[in-house]
Amino acid sequence: MQVSKWTFPVIAGLLLLANSPVIPENSASAQPSGQAELPKELHSEKKQTPLKPRKKLPVVTLEETLDPVAVRAACKRGISYLLKAQNKNGSWGSPTRTKGLNIYAPVPGAHHAFGIATSSLCICALIEWEAEFPESTAAINRAEEWLIDRLPYLRRADQTAIYNVWGHAYSLQALARMYRRHQGDEAFQARLKELIEQQFDMLTRYESVDGGWGYYDFRHGTKRPASSSISFVGATVLVAFHEVQQLGFEPPEAVTKRAIAAIHRQQKNDFSYLYGEYLKNKPFHPVNRPGGSLGRSQACNIALRMWGSKEITDQIIETWLKRLVTRNGWLDIGRKRPIPHESWFAVAGYFYYYGHFYAALCVEEIPASNRPPYQAALARLMLDRQEKDGSWWDYPLYDYHQPYGTSFALMTLKRCLPAGQSGK
Repeated sequence: MQVSKWTFPVIAGLLLLANSPVIPENSASAQPSGQAELPKELHSEKKQTPLKPRKKLPVVTLEETLDPVAVRAACKRGISYLLKAQNKNGSWGSPTRTKGLNIYAPVPGAHHAFGIATSSLCICALIEWEAEFPESTAAINRAEEWLIDRLPYLRRADQTAIYNVWGHAYSLQALARMYRRHQGDEAFQARLKELIEQQFDMLTRYESVDGGWGYYDFRHGTKRPASSSISFVGATVLVAFHEVQQLGFEPPEAVTKRAIAAIHRQQKNDFSYLYGEYLKNKPFHPVNRPGGSLGRSQACNIALRMWGSKEITDQIIETWLKRLVTRNGWLDIGRKRPIPHESWFAVAGYFYYYGHFYAALCVEEIPASNRPPYQAALARLMLDRQEKDGSWWDYPLYDYHQPYGTSFALMTLKRCLPAGQSGK
C-alpha cells in the first residue's frame, strides 16, 4: 500500500474533517495539479480505475424554497444508514476499503484517531435527531459506552502524525451532547466530566509551539509538536471548547488565547484564511485565495465569533455564506476526487461536508429573519448530494468517509429547519 503526505481534515474532518494534508509547495496555479507535478510518492504503480462521470446537479441559488418534509425524509434515510453501518462494538468506520493511493496513516494510532473522531461525529448527529427518531437510542447507548472505554487511550500515532487532535476535538462535542442527554444522572455525568477534563489536557499537550494545532510534525518530532498551526484545526477545537464551556466547563485559558491569536495571524483582509501558518509567505497560493478558503472561512469565522472577536460581524458571516452558495462549484468539483488537493484552488474533497456544517453554525449566528435563504440553499445542496443508500460522502477515506459525511450532513440539515419545525 502506498502512502503520501496528503491527508484528510475533517473529517473535515475528519474532516473529520477535516484531517487535511500538507499542500505541496510546487502547486502554483488555480488549475488542478497535474500528475507530473505531484510528489513522487503520489504516483501509483497501479492503474487507477477512471472515475464514473457524476450526475449533473442543478445550480443552487439563494432563491430556493425550503421543503421541511423532504429534509426530514432525507434525514430519516441518513439515520437509517448510520444504524446499519454501526460496528458491533458501537463504533463507526474501520481501516478497510483501501485503494491504490491512501493518505499517510501510521498504524494503528492513525486509525484510532480516525475511528474516535468519526464515531464522535456520529454520536453528535444521532443525539441531535434522537427526539424525532427514537429508533437510534440503542445505537447511541452502545456508542457512548464504546467512546467512554476507548477515548482515554487516544494518543498521536507517532512523532509525525498528530491526527489525534481531531479525535480530542470532536469527542468534546460528543461528550457535551452526552452530558446534556444524561441530565440528572450524576454518576454518568461524573464520568463524562473526567473525560472532558482529559481532552483539555491532551489538547494542551499536543498544542503547537506556535499556538493552535497541526496534524503533522515533519520538522523535529518533539514532545510538544513543532507542527505548523493550521487555521481550520484551531477553529475546530475552539468550536468544541465553546460548546463545553456553555455547560460550565472551562477550557485552558492560555491555550485558547494562543489558538485565537494563531487564527488571527492567518486571517486575510477579505476573511479568507491561510491553510496553515507555514504558507504565510505565500498568501496568494491558490489554496489561500477565496476559492480555496470556502470550506475554511466558515469554520474560522464561527470560531472567532464564538470567542468574542468583534470583526466577525453579521455582514462578514453573510458575505461568506453567500460565497459558499454562489461559488459552491469550487468546493463541489473536488468532491469525491481520490487524490486530495488535485482540484482547482487546491481544494480537497473532504472539505465539502465539513465546510457546510460550519456554515450551518454560522447561520445560527445571524438574525432569524435573515436565515431562510441560507437554510433553504444549504438544505438543497445536501438533498441533491445524498447517495442511494442514504449516506453522504465527499472523499474515499478507508471506511470512515460515509459515516462522517453523513453525520456532517445530518447536523447541517438540522440547522436548516426553522425554529419550531425541527420536531415531529
